[in-house]
Amino acid sequence: MTPRKLFQFILFLWSIQTFSQVYTDKIVGKKNVIIKDSLKIAEYPYSLPIWGEKVTQKGYKLPYSAGLSLNYFWQKSDIVIDNLNVGFNNGPQYNLDQIIRFNSAVAEASAINIRPDIWLLPFLNVYGILGKTQTSTTIDAGLWVPDGNNNWTEVYKFGSVANFDGTTFGLGMTPTIGIGGGWLALDMNVSWTDLSGLDKPAQSFVFGPRMGKSFKLRKPDSNITFWTGAFRVHLKSETKGNLPLSDFISGSDAQSKVDQGFVKVEEKQTSVDNWWNALTPLEKANPVNKVKYETATNALDKAGSFLTALDGALSTIGNSTVQYSLEKAPKDMWNFLLGTQYQYNKHFMIRAECGFLGTRTQFMTSLQYRFGL
Repeated sequence: MTPRKLFQFILFLWSIQTFSQVYTDKIVGKKNVIIKDSLKIAEYPYSLPIWGEKVTQKGYKLPYSAGLSLNYFWQKSDIVIDNLNVGFNNGPQYNLDQIIRFNSAVAEASAINIRPDIWLLPFLNVYGILGKTQTSTTIDAGLWVPDGNNNWTEVYKFGSVANFDGTTFGLGMTPTIGIGGGWLALDMNVSWTDLSGLDKPAQSFVFGPRMGKSFKLRKPDSNITFWTGAFRVHLKSETKGNLPLSDFISGSDAQSKVDQGFVKVEEKQTSVDNWWNALTPLEKANPVNKVKYETATNALDKAGSFLTALDGALSTIGNSTVQYSLEKAPKDMWNFLLGTQYQYNKHFMIRAECGFLGTRTQFMTSLQYRFGL
């Protein structure tokens, strides 16, 4: 590709509306000859984007190269929790994957952030993210153990809501390209959220392809834009934290539930032992029966150890803490998006976007101000 063709290709990319909600207007038509000629001789007053002056002299009316957005974001999604380890008062941690089952685990978050951005190149917008976040995780789970017939029963049921406040910092970019008279924007960013109760910031990566089209309105420099797309979020799965036990367990019946759990575990252990002792030596040597017995015994041992540690922590619940580590991920990484934006003029624009389908629902709205840089 020759330098001239490369430059023409860049102009083509720049002349379409982008997900950053600004676009270049190609001046065409006989009635606009004077405007087009004035652009060719006009001196471009800003430093960005790179090649801004050359783009202007080719007859393109550039948007302001810098912007500042105030954004509100809310989302709610189901999550999957694996490799769960729990301990109390800085004691030993117990891996509970085998015996803890989650009926539901839902994460909800809301955030307000400021997003400064610049058009570095005609086809590339880069931006930063700085904001405050509030999150909550609601779980409904139970402690399950087997009997001698390998039937699993819930012996202790619990639910909790953990709330966190945090600060988010992130970096992102949006490359763009023209598609069939509209535009395609590939928005992507990585962010770190420092939440209370976590040992280190949680990292996430978001990828959001969007396709849309803008429609000019009668007022000069005003338009309305519609788009559709998708939203994919990837969370760095390992999470470690330290929280008060009272954040997870509350109520006067907590001790009675633990006591009932001990009774049921002992009953299940008796059932397993009776089944095993009733087997003949040949049946005990059967690998299937050996695995069944060892699996049941291991699960019951874990359940007993966990209840013993929890029982001790409950005796001083006001001063007790929970140490945990787990791996979590969204149940569905992708969901569908619909969005729109109204541009009042080259300085001000407001947009809204909603996401749905799958197990995640989200909403975002923002007010943006643009200026030359």
